[in-house]
Amino acid sequence: MKQLHKILNEITELTLNIETNYPELYRSLDENPLTLPVIQHPHMDKEIMHEYLESLKQLLNHYLDEHKTAL
Repeated sequence: MKQLHKILNEITELTLNIETNYPELYRSLDENPLTLPVIQHPHMDKEIMHEYLESLKQLLNHYLDEHKTAL
């Protein structure tokens, strides 16, 4: 459970970083209450959340790489 809590904290911190420092990227995340699962108990385990965290990291890294070359 500690591991899942750590992953969730990292997701929160990374998402806040994106929202604060890269608002144009944040808008493309499509994360709002309308996109949340509508089933009552969606299956969200440590592995799924870790994959999501990694996808956020990759998205930010790709964004930064593209914008470095544009400068």
